[in-house]
Amino acid sequence: MVEKYIAVIDQGTTSTRCIIFDHEGKIVSSEFAEHQQICPRAGWVEHDPNEILEKVRSVIKRSMERAGVQGDQIAAVGVTNQRETTVLWDKLTGQPVYNAIVWQDTRTKRRCSDIRENDADESLTHLKTGLYAHPYFSASKIEWVMKNVPAAYEKAKNETLLFGNIDTWIIWNLTRGAANKSTPEKNGAHLTDYTNASRTMLFDIEHLEWSQDLLQMFGIPPGIMPEVRPSSNKESFGYTTANGPFGHEVPIYGDLGDQQAALVGQACFDPGEAKNTYGTGCFLLANLGDKPKFSQRGLLTTIAFGFEKDRCAYAFEGSVAIAGAAVQWLRDNLKLIASSAETESMAKSVSAAGSGGVYFVPAFSGLFVPYWDADARGIMTGLTRYTRKEHLVHATLESICWQTRDVFDVMTEEMQAKGKALKVDGGAARNDYLMQLQADILGIEVIRPVVTETTSLGAAYAAGLAMDFWSSNKDLQEICKIDRTFVPTWDEEKRKKLHSGWTAAVRRSMGWLKEVGELPPSGTTSS
Repeated sequence: MVEKYIAVIDQGTTSTRCIIFDHEGKIVSSEFAEHQQICPRAGWVEHDPNEILEKVRSVIKRSMERAGVQGDQIAAVGVTNQRETTVLWDKLTGQPVYNAIVWQDTRTKRRCSDIRENDADESLTHLKTGLYAHPYFSASKIEWVMKNVPAAYEKAKNETLLFGNIDTWIIWNLTRGAANKSTPEKNGAHLTDYTNASRTMLFDIEHLEWSQDLLQMFGIPPGIMPEVRPSSNKESFGYTTANGPFGHEVPIYGDLGDQQAALVGQACFDPGEAKNTYGTGCFLLANLGDKPKFSQRGLLTTIAFGFEKDRCAYAFEGSVAIAGAAVQWLRDNLKLIASSAETESMAKSVSAAGSGGVYFVPAFSGLFVPYWDADARGIMTGLTRYTRKEHLVHATLESICWQTRDVFDVMTEEMQAKGKALKVDGGAARNDYLMQLQADILGIEVIRPVVTETTSLGAAYAAGLAMDFWSSNKDLQEICKIDRTFVPTWDEEKRKKLHSGWTAAVRRSMGWLKEVGELPPSGTTSS
């Protein structure tokens, strides 16, 4: 019998991976490639959709070559992706009408502020979508393109314009030209799933359909929106083309936004279970069960996953915009480190003094939960002649943990139950020193699984579940072995004192743009 595998395309904010899993949930091969971060002016962040697509094709081929796997050995494909990042393209040519506008982009903050100031509009967005009006989400990005890119308006009139977040862009291109039942017109499968749809600020999360009221509010033609399906879908999201990177017609059975995929990958199937993913940003999600609950303290209500048609689980989410991206900033912008791997040893070298009184609030794109301040900007405070680069590195790692605590405290209050432990994953979760800091700052155990690529594992599980590669949630729970549990060592007095310094630093970062205004435009691109 030929060995079968699940392939996952994990398209993130800074890079794209293809990971191939076997039936035991073990990683057979993994390849990744970074893509450019395009910053035309302060607060604007874009990606080239065609570059992302090229990276997707490249990592698929390289991962299959590394594993020695042929296309007919791939039982199914799962897709997971950076959420909210917005692409509009011409369905006839396949070309984007504008760069992808990234979730970190803040160009529409004034528009979103106007919505928040109108009680009726704010109530509509929050109660329909579980989200708050913010440039983070797709709706105002689509509206901006429609108003500022003439080609988008013309193509919409001619009914050739399509919208999708990155999952839809990838699926449409991988299935474009496939002659099968999922894409009979060979135009590509224009599809998304419940989780990604719930991040657009256009999706009614209780009725599981696009809200006509919200589409009208943002002036978005309904015809450009993708069809929405369950995250694990027996109908499939289409088949890859025989001449595509898999070299075979392979069904795409799973699609999940990256943070929801990590929740699945951590086997958080029961209400109250929570995980935190440490990537470009930090994303803490807690399972709410099959009924949505709407936050009063700035948490998002989002769809956790949907494994059946017209039915899903919900989650509270607290988002941190800049986590691992702050370490990348130390590397690429300040040149203080050559690689992220150095941060653990550098932080350990000053562990007795910690950050030396330095606090770093990396509000490069404003502050998310619980502040929702798009006018906040990054600051370092507490600097003295004693400060060395090791202290700045330590403060950067601490900033990831303090921001997570901000979210965790609010989530604990809203759910009226303090979690006894936090499951963690993502690239930065491999940093032992960072995870110990997190346990100390939270005052609870931090649990790290053997497979930290839980985002990809969750997408693999969604794909495999749909076609009986795995048969039940129990299969995934058996795969999710614990690697290490980090136990807090700080006393409560130390924790409280250092937290007061963090909150003081956050207050100083808030409302910065209201005080000093925007920077003048300057085109910059980093890779």
